[in-house]
Amino acid sequence: MSNIDQIKEYLLALQNRITAELEQLDGGAVFVRDTWERSGGGGGESRVLSGGGIFEQAGVGFSHVFGKEMPASATRTRPELVGKSFQAIGVSLVLHPQNPYVPTAHANFRFFSAGEKNPVSWFGGGFDLTPYYAFREDVVHWHSVAKAACDPFGAELYPRYKKWCDDYFYLPHRGETRGVGGLFFDDVNERGFDESFAFVRSVGDCFLDAYKPIVKKRASHPYGDRQRNFQLYRRGRYVEFNLLYDRGTMFGLQSGGRTESILMSLPPQVRWEYNWQPEHGSPEEKLYSDYLRPRDWLGDAG
Repeated sequence: MSNIDQIKEYLLALQNRITAELEQLDGGAVFVRDTWERSGGGGGESRVLSGGGIFEQAGVGFSHVFGKEMPASATRTRPELVGKSFQAIGVSLVLHPQNPYVPTAHANFRFFSAGEKNPVSWFGGGFDLTPYYAFREDVVHWHSVAKAACDPFGAELYPRYKKWCDDYFYLPHRGETRGVGGLFFDDVNERGFDESFAFVRSVGDCFLDAYKPIVKKRASHPYGDRQRNFQLYRRGRYVEFNLLYDRGTMFGLQSGGRTESILMSLPPQVRWEYNWQPEHGSPEEKLYSDYLRPRDWLGDAG
């Protein structure tokens, strides 16, 4: 079995496992499957759950695309690969809950190969959490699972990829992080294919362990119009990041991917309000002051 075949087998199984467990968790809707083909080569399957008992919209997509020339977003930090043929395979998911007390979650696991003679290949991915009304114990749990996934491969990986996540999911025009972070990694290949792939599997396999306990704990939390309106307002930041900065979105659009599948990461409802400011001492202000900045969640006392 080739490297690509091994990765494809794992990612398809991961997509199946995640969608099955999310359907069970939601209890009110199922994923609709939508298979697509890319004119330049390859295709994928998007799965979308809408109007569920917990999730307003959840998307879990698989893609395997290839072509004669790497998109600009993929060669920005690798100019030596300009003009090279490529293969890209991955699973990406974004989960937008209905209840404002349940955080939005995102994860991505991908593999690139560039060139035909002596190809260069690497893994990337990670997961991050975007709460609206945050609870410290949830954030600590999220990061504890992330660290446990990294630790078998070296104590230096969690702090490195945690910082990379904080730096990547940052909105410079707002001066704030998108959420409370997690893991982000790219260019993973220095330890060879087997160990790099094992690391990606470790992170992929623990995503539900990180997210499901939070959902179960918060999904029945009562809320009203104030909390819902704040959630919709904060979802605007999610849209801003994905359309302005996200490399995955740019890669998909520049490579001729299916637009509906690429943009399924966007929330179904969102709002903007001119110059909105949280009330002093409010739970909404606490999100900004205590959570939308990089912190050592496993080391800070409070």
